[in-house]
Amino acid sequence: MLHELLLALLGYTGDLIIDVREQQEQSGAQVPLSPDAPISQEPTFKLAPDVSFVQPSERDVIERIITLGFYYRELDRFAAKSRNLSWIRSPNESPLLRTSQLLKGKASKQSLYRRAIANGIVEVLSVYRSAVLHIEQKLLSDALPIVATLTQGLNKFFVLLPPLFELILEIERDNIYGGKLLNLLHKRCHCGVPELQTCIQRLLWHGHQVMYNQLASWVVYGILHDPYKEFYISSQDDKDSEQESASNLLEKVTRLSVADTSLNDWHLGFHISLDMLPEYITMHVVESILFAGKAVRVLRNPSPGFQFKDGSSHQQIQRAFQRTQGYTMTISFQNNSLDKMLIGEDLLPQAEADKIESMLQDLKESSEFHKRSFENAIDTIKAVAASHLWQLVVVRADLNGHLKALKDYFLLEKGDFFQSFLEESRQLMRLPPRQSTAEADLMVPFQLAALKTIGEEDRYFSRVSLRMPSFGVALKPSPVDQPKVKVNKDGDSVGHPDASLEVSLDGWDGISLEYSIDWPLQLFVTPEVLSKYQRIFQYLLRLKRTQMELEKSWAFAMHQDHIDFAKLRSDSRKSSVPQHRRQRLRPMWHVREHMAFLIRNLQFYIQVDVIESQWNVLQSHIQNSHDFTELVGFHQEYLAALISQSFLDIGSVSRILDGIMKLCLQFCWKIENDESNRTTSELEHIAEEFNKKSNSLYTILRSSRLAGSQRAPFLRQFLLRLNFNSFFEATARGVLNVVNPRPSVSVLQ
Repeated sequence: MLHELLLALLGYTGDLIIDVREQQEQSGAQVPLSPDAPISQEPTFKLAPDVSFVQPSERDVIERIITLGFYYRELDRFAAKSRNLSWIRSPNESPLLRTSQLLKGKASKQSLYRRAIANGIVEVLSVYRSAVLHIEQKLLSDALPIVATLTQGLNKFFVLLPPLFELILEIERDNIYGGKLLNLLHKRCHCGVPELQTCIQRLLWHGHQVMYNQLASWVVYGILHDPYKEFYISSQDDKDSEQESASNLLEKVTRLSVADTSLNDWHLGFHISLDMLPEYITMHVVESILFAGKAVRVLRNPSPGFQFKDGSSHQQIQRAFQRTQGYTMTISFQNNSLDKMLIGEDLLPQAEADKIESMLQDLKESSEFHKRSFENAIDTIKAVAASHLWQLVVVRADLNGHLKALKDYFLLEKGDFFQSFLEESRQLMRLPPRQSTAEADLMVPFQLAALKTIGEEDRYFSRVSLRMPSFGVALKPSPVDQPKVKVNKDGDSVGHPDASLEVSLDGWDGISLEYSIDWPLQLFVTPEVLSKYQRIFQYLLRLKRTQMELEKSWAFAMHQDHIDFAKLRSDSRKSSVPQHRRQRLRPMWHVREHMAFLIRNLQFYIQVDVIESQWNVLQSHIQNSHDFTELVGFHQEYLAALISQSFLDIGSVSRILDGIMKLCLQFCWKIENDESNRTTSELEHIAEEFNKKSNSLYTILRSSRLAGSQRAPFLRQFLLRLNFNSFFEATARGVLNVVNPRPSVSVLQ
């Protein structure tokens, strides 16, 4: 009976020790459970009921002891199932059977982490088997073997095996794997039993070995080795395939098919899998891991079109490498592979990769997981990757030169160019844009302005292109912007046949620029960044166009006044029409000066106080920082400051500014097309609306919420320039809702 009891302790039942579950499933002789049978919820090893020579007290002791055999068998079945690789290794089987086994293996959800935990469980079970073997030897050597020997030798396993059984039961019931399994083990480590804590920590160590291997593959080589989707860094393709429809996924693949693989990986390729992220690893750390792996992928897989800054040195390195190999490579793909290998080796030296791998190896060999050591290692790895990526983007790819080009063209730093462009396209922009040819119509003045102002030394202008968005829906022009329609003697209107179908003059506000970005600058200047530049550009171009129209209207008025004066001197009848028109429009020139004063000060504030000051701050950051992630953050702060200090993110202010610019343009066009007293009444209406909006603008900007905040440090200077003689403050007091027919007269006073 003692031998059968020892066998039962190793999971083998017989006549005296039976498995109740096997008897229930097989009415008759006991048959071993299949490997795929689920784990029992409670112990099923019992002493046979027909054993009569055992006392009740001894029966209780024996049944308590044999529960260890049940735990051993279930733990061993779990380990064998998790470590089973037969569905992969089947060389002598037919292809059809091999395929069916492969599909069966995939359906059973394999797991690297479960396999590692199973290896740790096998270690514990081997200690248990050794204890049973030692007890057997002791029983054989004793003259009078007793059951107490079993109890004494196995008592410590009552602390280990039941919690381990509960662990695998929870794993199987909730289908826990990957990072979730690490999280479960980490929680189970916090217990008051030292032996059990040591055992769980050993299982967690085995799980961390898999994590460190995946981590080393990711941050050293840029390769995501995660066949069963268990790592907390996962590929975006898997997420897309689950969440997006087929049409959306096809559209994204088509749109990105022309871009470099490294750029796709950087922007859309990988993401953090929160389901697999253990709670003891913070989000900041895993973000650093994600960045480091993506950076290494970029450094080890440069774009085929990327060249060294000094092309000759690259050729010398290539020739030297070929000489050492003793042969000449003539096949094109071999040359491309050599170029990629040489450039990749230069971008991330092997010594740095070995340093990263050494740090991870030290963590891997540690018997316990130390959170602080892990975080310090990850921060160091991120710093190394960020430093080399900074060297690639800032130094080799001439980031600062491209940022200066973006400032020149998107932020209107090259004012002479845009002044020439607006003058050349002025007559074109007086008409509504045509849907089919608007962009082509603008290319002529754009190229003329470039010939006049852009020198050959500007090697960035070739990257700039003008774009005019296509109009999906034709907009009916507003009554003020609508071109005049003359009536002939038959009463038929004569004008543009499609005037009612054309977009309004504000359609020219959609003018935009595109800037061609090469690898690796696309890692820094993303489409989101270019969209912010685009938003600021359109705002500044409208502002400059308004300022130019106000100046042109004054020049036109002076020219017309000189013509009228010459006619007056040569006219013997001394007609009073020119004098009447001058007298009638004189108050409007004060309104124009008021408009020009506001637009000039706003333009000076944005170009000097905002753009130049923030540009100097960005330049100081670029000079002092050698970290790519810091640089990205500084550039984002730069763009955010430009948008916020230009009031583009405040809806009420931006709408008022848009309305003011629209009123200024309408005012200029009405002045130049002055033909009747009806125009004077329209001008007075425009002047009244402008006065309301300018007072509203000043009231909002001088509020404590804006003027007293840090978001616009130079706003007080702008307000001081506007209100240098207290005019704005005086007119803004209680007149926002008062209708004043001649608000412009007070300007003269």
